[in-house]
Amino acid sequence: MSGSFAALDSAGFPPFEAGSVWLVGAGPGAPGLLTLLGFYALSRADVVVHDALVSPELLKFVSPEAVLVFAGKRGGKPSPKQADITLRLIAEAKAGKRVLRLKGGDPMLFGRGAEEAAALWRAGIKFRLVPGISSGLGGLAYAGIPVTHRDTNQAVIFLTGHEESGELPQSVDWGAVANAAPVIVMFMAVKHLEAIAARLIAAGRDPFERLAIVSHASLPDQSVTETMLGKVDSLGELATPAIVVLGPVNRYREVLDWYVGDLRGIVLG
Repeated sequence: MSGSFAALDSAGFPPFEAGSVWLVGAGPGAPGLLTLLGFYALSRADVVVHDALVSPELLKFVSPEAVLVFAGKRGGKPSPKQADITLRLIAEAKAGKRVLRLKGGDPMLFGRGAEEAAALWRAGIKFRLVPGISSGLGGLAYAGIPVTHRDTNQAVIFLTGHEESGELPQSVDWGAVANAAPVIVMFMAVKHLEAIAARLIAAGRDPFERLAIVSHASLPDQSVTETMLGKVDSLGELATPAIVVLGPVNRYREVLDWYVGDLRGIVLG
C-alpha cells in the first residue's frame, strides 16, 4: 500500500545510541496513539523498562531480542521504588545497552520523566525525551470531551489527585485552583475525588457543575461516568486508571461521543 510503514525505512530517524536512554511517552492506552519516534525506539531498544499503564498490545512492537522490565507503580499495591527504577536505567545504559523507558501518557506530565532525566544527566548518561499523547488530552478526546472550546474556556488546569505518599496534595491552593480556569483535568484523582470535590465546592465551584470520569481511556473497555461535582459521593466503585474532567466542556460529549460500536474492536484504537 502506498504510503505504508515501509516508507519509514528511509525516513532518517535519529540514532538510538548504545549506552543511552530514551524516555518515551506511550500515550493514553491505544497502541495506535504511539508516536513514530516511539515506534522506532521500540524496534531498536535492547532493554525496555515500562510502567503498568503501557498496553500489552504495544509491547508486541518490541524487538524479540529485547529484555522487558516491568516497573509499574500502582496506588495501594506493591510497586518498585523510584530510586531502584532510576538505578536500573543507569546500570543498563552503563552496560552499553540501548535503554527505552516507556511510560503511559507523556513522561513530562505527572510522569516523573524530569526526575529520571535529571538523574541520567548526573550520571553522565545521554538521553532523549520523546513526548507522548497525554491521557488528559487524547484520553478525553476518545470520550468526546474537548479540553478547550472557544465558547467555554480559554484556560485549563491540570491537577494531580495525590502526592507521592498517596495522600491528598497538601500544597494545593484549592481556592486558587477552583477559580483559575473553567476546566480542571485531574489525574490519579479517583481515590480522593470526594475530598477534592468538597474543597472545590467550598472554594466556590457550583455543585451542579458537570463532571466526567473516563476510565481505561482509548481502550476497548473504556467507560465514562457522568455526574455533577456535588454528587461524587454517591458514585460506586470506579474503574482505574481514570482521568477526571470538571467543567462546561463535558456538555460537548452529547454530540462528540464517537468511540462507540465496532470501533471498540479495533486493537490499535
